[in-house]
Amino acid sequence: MAPDRPLAILHLITSLARGGAQAHLLDLVKGQRARGHHVEVAYLKDHDMVPDFLQVGRGHAEGQAGLPIPVGSADDDGFGRGIDGIVGVAGRLMAAISATRPDVLHTHLLKADAIGAVVGWLARFGRRGSPPCAIISSKHNDEAALRRPWIARAHGVLSRADDAIICCSDHVARYVTTVGRAPADRVRRVYYGIDLGRPVDLGADRRAEVRRDLGVPDRAELVMGVGRLDPQKGWPDLIEAMASVVAARPNAHLVIVGGAQQGDGSFVGRLRARALAPDLAGHVTFAGVRRDVPVLMAACDLFALASRWEGFGLVFAEAMAAARPVVATRVSAVPEVVADGETGLLVEPGDIDGLAGAITRVLSDRALGGRLGMAGYRRVRELFAAPRMVDETIAVYREVIARRGA
Repeated sequence: MAPDRPLAILHLITSLARGGAQAHLLDLVKGQRARGHHVEVAYLKDHDMVPDFLQVGRGHAEGQAGLPIPVGSADDDGFGRGIDGIVGVAGRLMAAISATRPDVLHTHLLKADAIGAVVGWLARFGRRGSPPCAIISSKHNDEAALRRPWIARAHGVLSRADDAIICCSDHVARYVTTVGRAPADRVRRVYYGIDLGRPVDLGADRRAEVRRDLGVPDRAELVMGVGRLDPQKGWPDLIEAMASVVAARPNAHLVIVGGAQQGDGSFVGRLRARALAPDLAGHVTFAGVRRDVPVLMAACDLFALASRWEGFGLVFAEAMAAARPVVATRVSAVPEVVADGETGLLVEPGDIDGLAGAITRVLSDRALGGRLGMAGYRRVRELFAAPRMVDETIAVYREVIARRGA
């Protein structure tokens, strides 16, 4: 194979619900197509971001903008139906591989990783002795499921079907090799990348318009959090901290952007009930799922999240790309993204008073917020730009393909 020829790439992801891994994949697909590679996307379940991937494909050469391929069935990833379901999904993936003839199968999230590895092992035990394409797995999080010994053992075995394992942070790389038992010699770290074409300064009129759309007074000190309405994101701690912030800064207002997964209604109900209590009423807005997060970031004064764990924390880089200061928890990979005291302030997880104090400190000191925000913008440009991410990922593909051909 010529070392610089365009590649055929098939991505497989567990879910196309909105989230950090999906946003990363969207940017990766966009960059790979822009470089002339033929890219297809397959998924096991959920359809939320199918229109986003179709939009990315528009304007490219014929054959580069195929409809995302549903390898699962509706909202069923196959795993809920046991061996029969998994075999059925694996069969549909093999059919997609036969149809698209990729050089690389790149899987994302645990169930897609498992299906890709099953296909790889089946090919190794088959007549040809090796899969028809390189198999790359991306690890986006320090998955709690891997703490179960039997899942860790299965993950370790399946990971040996991968030609390379791309981890989004050094923390995740350590986690998947120690807890998840993946082979360390196949791990490569590639940080997420951010599109630097997003807005930084909206101007006063546009900023006021965005805030009116959110139902937030223009003079409010706007704190924004973005993420699934899920316990992982530490929403109860952030909302509780805001009660102290509001007591010290009566103009403070929290906007929470994100939706809940099915079955999380009681959790979200508790969040909303706390936000309606007398000490917070009128100071917390649930904005739901939004597709204009870069604009919302540019309209806020501070980004805050109280995560319990993060594989990377794409939203922190997104806030930094908008030159906004960040307050976050010192967990998982967050310190790799947010430089404590330089681009934001980090507190210990569960420290509600510390969280409130950090938010209040930044809101009270505009000069500090400006310094943190601009340092964050410079850090994103240096470490977390999308072109760097795309190039490093393609380099992993070519390394593996060259090794397979040796």
